[in-house]
Amino acid sequence: MTQQYKHSMLPETNHDELARQNFFQSLSNHVFRQIAPGNKVIYETVLKPKFEQQYQRSPKDRHEVRRLMQDQPYYRWYGALKRTTQEMMWESVISSVERQLPELIERAKEQGSKLGTLTLDPNFQTPKYQKAVDIHCMPGGYHDESILDDVSVGAIYDRFAYIYGQGWLGSLNDDMGQSAIQNYLKQQHPNFQPTKILDLGCSVGHSTLPYVDAYPEAEIYAIDIGASMLRYGHARAEALGKKVHFSQQNAEKTNFPDRSFNLIVSHILLHEIPVPAIRNVMRECYRLLAPGGMMIHVEGSLFRHMDAYRAFMYDWETANNNEPFWSAMRDLDLTAVVSQAGFAAENIIETFIPGGSGMQKSSNDNSPNSKLNMGMRWFLLAATK
Repeated sequence: MTQQYKHSMLPETNHDELARQNFFQSLSNHVFRQIAPGNKVIYETVLKPKFEQQYQRSPKDRHEVRRLMQDQPYYRWYGALKRTTQEMMWESVISSVERQLPELIERAKEQGSKLGTLTLDPNFQTPKYQKAVDIHCMPGGYHDESILDDVSVGAIYDRFAYIYGQGWLGSLNDDMGQSAIQNYLKQQHPNFQPTKILDLGCSVGHSTLPYVDAYPEAEIYAIDIGASMLRYGHARAEALGKKVHFSQQNAEKTNFPDRSFNLIVSHILLHEIPVPAIRNVMRECYRLLAPGGMMIHVEGSLFRHMDAYRAFMYDWETANNNEPFWSAMRDLDLTAVVSQAGFAAENIIETFIPGGSGMQKSSNDNSPNSKLNMGMRWFLLAATK
């Protein structure tokens, strides 16, 4: 498994903390590889045939599959295990960050702003839809602050992203940005040289930093709603020698002037916000793009890309893991939403790109995680103004 890169802002783990995190990874991997497939066996061999015999057709969507599966003891046991491992993961990371939080705050201050900038808004209003629920079961969500100059949410998220994905996002958790650049922009638009780039919902800048290297002449801006996320993300970028201008803003309505950017990107932002917010984000992208500019949104598959059973299993996040907008986004006709925002239909593209560009694998890496990552892909929504 690719090891997480130990930059100077990364929380350190003592023996017991690392043991707990390794246990979570092992248990999560066991649930995913050994237990989850049993749900499909029950569905395919017992429940689906009974349904077909009764209705003379197969279940048409995830909702019908859910009605068949939701009371199955095996599926309920699987869901309980999956939710438990999720909560264990947060606990193992949070305790580690809390232990060294004063030191992490000092480290962030020491990084300063030698390269990029950090702009926070003391009057910022966190959207109600983010305050209503702890997204992804992350205590406090992505916006929480509990202490002066807090960086805890960012530190938690940086470590979480790595251990939750078991390294499949790469040593810097930057696979989405790397793959969008290497497997789409550089291949489909090799002559495109943006001079000003904006990353929406950047969190700690995992997917932002690859654009610094890919377009060294460009000014890179990144926004998020969480002050703690941004403090940590700014310090992390400085520690890694990357110049990014971070600011606390809502992607639905920013303070940038019209036509400010040549390239606007987001990476798994859309499924974290409700449908009205998605529509606002698309309109804001249109306003912010200069003529000839491009926007790119990287996400997971939509429900129309899946069969009914896979869509049901994917929908577990909404039903059980505090992802209230996960499914609504995946039901959307995103091309229509983008068109309604002002983009010409012929300039809108939906496609898939290979993942794995963020991985640093040796030629003899035959680990299961490496093989899994080599087969992954991202859904990409792009439009040119």
